[in-house]
Amino acid sequence: MIEGVKTKLLKTIADERGWLYEILRNDDDLFSSFGQVYLSAVYPGVVKAWHMHQKQTDNFAVVGGMIKLVLADLREDSPTRGEVQELYIGDENRLLVQIPPLVHHGVKGISDIPALVLNCPDQPYDHENPDEIRLPFDSDRINYNWDVRHG
Repeated sequence: MIEGVKTKLLKTIADERGWLYEILRNDDDLFSSFGQVYLSAVYPGVVKAWHMHQKQTDNFAVVGGMIKLVLADLREDSPTRGEVQELYIGDENRLLVQIPPLVHHGVKGISDIPALVLNCPDQPYDHENPDEIRLPFDSDRINYNWDVRHG
C-alpha cells in the first residue's frame, strides 16, 4: 500500500425496499475536512490519467460500474517512492479510497457501462488557481501500462 493511502470497505445495508451504503462521515477516522462533492463519469475503456494535487486529499468511491484506480508514488521523501498500486473499485468491490496530496492517480473504466465516480475532496476546486498537476497517461515518469493483461 502506498504511504498515506487509506481504504474503507463500504458496507451495504439492504432490505425489501432497496439498499444504501454510507461513503464518508465526519466521524470516520479518514475524515479531515469538507471541500465539495462531485460526481464524474468514466466511459468504458477510457483512461483518465495522470494528475495529482499539491494540497488536496481526494476520497474516491464508485457508485455505479467499475474502475481500475491506479496510484503512483513519485514523492521524494516517501518510503513507498516508485511504487505503483492498482485498486479495482465499484459495484463488485465497494471501497472508499483516500488519496493524499502529491500521489499521482488515474482511472480506467473497466465495466460495460459508464462508471460513476464520486469524490469528496477536502478542498473546494479553485477555478482560478487549480491545485492540480497533470501528466499524460503514457508519461515516462510513471512505469505503467494501461492495457488489459490476460492470464
